[in-house]
Amino acid sequence: MKRFFCWLASLSLLITGLIGFGTAPAIATSLEMSKLGIISPVLAVESRRNRADEKLAEVGEKLDLNNSSIREFRQIRGMFPTLAKLIIDNAPYDSVEDVLEIPNLTQQQADLLRANLDLFTVTPETSVLQEGNFRLNTGTYD
Repeated sequence: MKRFFCWLASLSLLITGLIGFGTAPAIATSLEMSKLGIISPVLAVESRRNRADEKLAEVGEKLDLNNSSIREFRQIRGMFPTLAKLIIDNAPYDSVEDVLEIPNLTQQQADLLRANLDLFTVTPETSVLQEGNFRLNTGTYD
């Protein structure tokens, strides 16, 4: 008997669901807001801005000596990790040439920096890229 009532309840739920399935959209389309005299203004909403993405777009393809993470220096052969850490530890820089004034820089490191000066840029430090020691540990592991 229990099995019969469970089966009957399941069948009735199924039939109710199938019958009521197509009616909700029909009701919704017949109740247009303009026919009811309700006008809803469209409000201009400013999209959310991601400060980190804005900064990266500002820099472009170059490495920002004041804001780039240590992992970004991997694109230049010989920079990662030792020279990249030196650059990050001695930031901020006012100009790209300031990177050549890092103390205890070897001649080989200075030559490597001179050869790649055109790949660097300097922008003011951005807090979103500096907080939480982000430059040394981005939390990305591969």
